[in-house]
Amino acid sequence: MKSIFDITNKVAVITGGTGVLGSSAALSLSSGGAKLIVLTRDKGKCRELGKAIRSKGGELLVLEGDILSKASMEAIRTTVLEKYGRLDILLNAAGGNMPGATIGPDQTIFDLSIEDFNQVTALNLNGTVVPSLVFGEAMADQGSGAVVNYSSMSVPRVLTRVAGYSASKAAMENFTRWMAVEMATKFSNEIRVNAIAPGFFIGNQNRKLLTNADGSYTERGEAIIRNTPMGRFGEPQELNGALHFLCSEASKFVTGAVIPIDGGFSVFSGV
Repeated sequence: MKSIFDITNKVAVITGGTGVLGSSAALSLSSGGAKLIVLTRDKGKCRELGKAIRSKGGELLVLEGDILSKASMEAIRTTVLEKYGRLDILLNAAGGNMPGATIGPDQTIFDLSIEDFNQVTALNLNGTVVPSLVFGEAMADQGSGAVVNYSSMSVPRVLTRVAGYSASKAAMENFTRWMAVEMATKFSNEIRVNAIAPGFFIGNQNRKLLTNADGSYTERGEAIIRNTPMGRFGEPQELNGALHFLCSEASKFVTGAVIPIDGGFSVFSGV
C-alpha cells in the first residue's frame, strides 16, 4: 500500500508556493521525497520555505517567472527539463482576489469593477491555464504526469462578496475537466488532471475578513462556522493527504475530479 502513494524523486513544480496553503503543500511533498521547483516573482519570499525544506534534507529549486507569460513558463520548463530530465507533478496553487472584484455589504453587483474583474480572472483562470499548457506539454511528451489545480467553495455555492473570484474559479474548474479529457484521450491515460476545492482556511488574504484583532470571529467567520458541520476552519496541512493521493499512483484511475476538503461545508444545507 505504501508504494502506490510513493512520490520519491518525483519532480514537482508549484505555483503560489509562498502562500499559506502552497507552502504547506511544498513542505509536505518534499517530506514525501519529491524534488521541488517553486515558481515566484520574488525569490526573497522563498527564503523561509527553503530553509524549512533543506533543514529536513529536501531539495528545492526556486525560479522567478510570470505565470501569465507563456514565454516565461517555457523558459522555466527548459530549465527544469535540463536539470531533471522530466516533470511529474504540477500544482497550480497561485490565485487571489482584488477589492474591485468583490461586492461589499453596502454595494451591489453593479458596483463591480470590470478592470479588477479582468485581473482576477487573469490570475485565477489564465494563471492556471498557462502553466498547465506549458508543463502539460512536457507531460504529453513523456506520457505521464499529474496536474492538481486549486478550486474553491465559491464554485458550487454562491458566497457573497467574492463575485470575480467565484466566476474565475468556476471557469478554472471547467478547464480542469476539459484538460483531463484532452490529455487522457489524445496523449496518455497516465496523465491525470484534477483539482482540490479547499473549504475555509485562514490565510494572509482573508484573515481580516474572518477574524477580529482579538482573534474572535467576524460576522462572516461565524456564518462560515455555523455552516461547516465540523465546526471549525481547516488547517493547511489537512489538504496534503488529498494532494499526495492525486500526485501518486494511488489515484491512477482518477482524472477530471474536484475533491472538496471543507469539513462538510459543501454538503450542508444549513438546516
